Amino acid sequence: MPNRQNARKIAAAGTATAGAPATNDHCLSYQVIWDFVSISNNLEDMRRAWAKLFGISGSQWLILMAISDLDQGSGVSVGDVSDKIHAVSTFVTTQTKILERLGLINRVSSTTDARVVLMSLSDSARTKMAELTPRWEALHEYIFRDFDAEALSDVKAKLEMLKHRTKVAMQRVADDT
Repeated sequence: MPNRQNARKIAAAGTATAGAPATNDHCLSYQVIWDFVSISNNLEDMRRAWAKLFGISGSQWLILMAISDLDQGSGVSVGDVSDKIHAVSTFVTTQTKILERLGLINRVSSTTDARVVLMSLSDSARTKMAELTPRWEALHEYIFRDFDAEALSDVKAKLEMLKHRTKVAMQRVADDT
């Protein structure tokens, strides 16, 4: 796997290929990847801390957040939550049954397709989340305070592009194994 030292060696040897980004760009892109890793780890730690307030796991907290984000009033399917959090549906099903037993979500069969389970936050979960909203909003404001709407839209568009490209790259790596 390429690394920063390899990129420096290529630069020193002057073997950059036509059309390829300059090796300094490679060094910068590697640093960006490490920054993503750091941000991901920080977000994971924050997720665990929020989850702890509910007495649940970080994964269960992520599921609650996905349900909260996706539910437009009629519930959200296991498949939609699975897609949102990039997890297999059997995992989401197992975890949501636990969350239901804890009284944090409601699960009901769809009236249009009994095979589909629709989930929504329980009143108890909504109340707890409402109590945490001021803290969440303060952290959100702190994290994004240097971004106006245009800058955030630009970052979002670039992250969507990177998300798509990393998914394609992951498939390419998997195909090579």
